[in-house]
Amino acid sequence: MADDVLTSGPEPNSTVVGRAQGIYASASMEDLSFLMTMNLAFSDGDFNGSSLSLLGRNPVLHEYPEMPIVGGSGVFRMARGIATAKTYSFNLSGDAIVEYNVVASHY
Repeated sequence: MADDVLTSGPEPNSTVVGRAQGIYASASMEDLSFLMTMNLAFSDGDFNGSSLSLLGRNPVLHEYPEMPIVGGSGVFRMARGIATAKTYSFNLSGDAIVEYNVVASHY
């Protein structure tokens, strides 16, 4: 289970713009991959009250893992697209700073 801060940048003192809430589960016996269901729930700025929903496999050790965007709410209602992840840092406690770059559209 995850309920992490969503910030405008990778620096620990970046502006908080929402929460990254969801579930990670191990999805491979061969490499480090997770099945992720993640909601990027925005609580500040232009996207306040809106969310993006990601669902898919996250091969953590790839340079830019790509996960599908399967929906959203508010200004992201009916969104479809992809989110790529870039890990800035992680530690043995399981804490990580990850940047998500999103390309989405709605119909």
